[in-house]
Amino acid sequence: MTTILLVRHGQASFGQENYDQLSELGSTQAQMLGKHYATTQRRIDAIFTGSLVRQQDSARNFLARYQSSINTDCSKALPLSSAINIDEPESYILPQFDEFNHQDVFRKSDPAFSSRAAIAAEIAKSEVPNTRLAELFDQAMQRWHGGDNDQDYIESWPQFNQRAQQALEQVRTKVADLNLGCDSTVLVFTSGGVIAAITAQLLKQGSQIAYQLNKSLVNTGVTSITLKEQSTRLMSLNEYSHLFCEGKRFVTWR
Repeated sequence: MTTILLVRHGQASFGQENYDQLSELGSTQAQMLGKHYATTQRRIDAIFTGSLVRQQDSARNFLARYQSSINTDCSKALPLSSAINIDEPESYILPQFDEFNHQDVFRKSDPAFSSRAAIAAEIAKSEVPNTRLAELFDQAMQRWHGGDNDQDYIESWPQFNQRAQQALEQVRTKVADLNLGCDSTVLVFTSGGVIAAITAQLLKQGSQIAYQLNKSLVNTGVTSITLKEQSTRLMSLNEYSHLFCEGKRFVTWR
């Protein structure tokens, strides 16, 4: 049996010009997960990520802290699989785990939002810009998930949902190719939309449940799935004790 741990990336830069980069807190969150797994002697046999910067950097921060925590305690013999080399991206990057194009989803939600400047102008009208941004994004997501305007998008919700299912199957294939043996554990750094889509599918639920799940996922929260032959089972969802035990200030949703 193989355990797949789907990890949402650390906090990115919501509301900034370049969202696809970890905030300082986001880097810390990934490091906290690495320390937690080392401290609890959680063996990791392989690591994969999507191709986005925030996903890859989450993996790097996790791995650096995981390995350093192990090295400071010689009693912990938890080496990573030699098949994983963080300096060789082609060995661990799986683009199927990339998030949906949130900029496209946002801009297609309203003809007035055809440019970043137009969106910024609308947000600036509010006394609480971040709240207004969140409201507009929620409206955009509802439209994308609704299914009535699929032709408008670079990648519609059904297309994205299919890609998320393919991503999980790709991990299954990769695990088989690596010959990790029984009871292996694989870590995948991805994004909330992908995790929500996979989870909803395993629960036999549709797009609206996937959206609600997506909104609940914490940065570096872990969703556990087991693979056994052709069977796939959801074991836990959005586990983030590695953050909560250090204080609520480390728990973020965006």
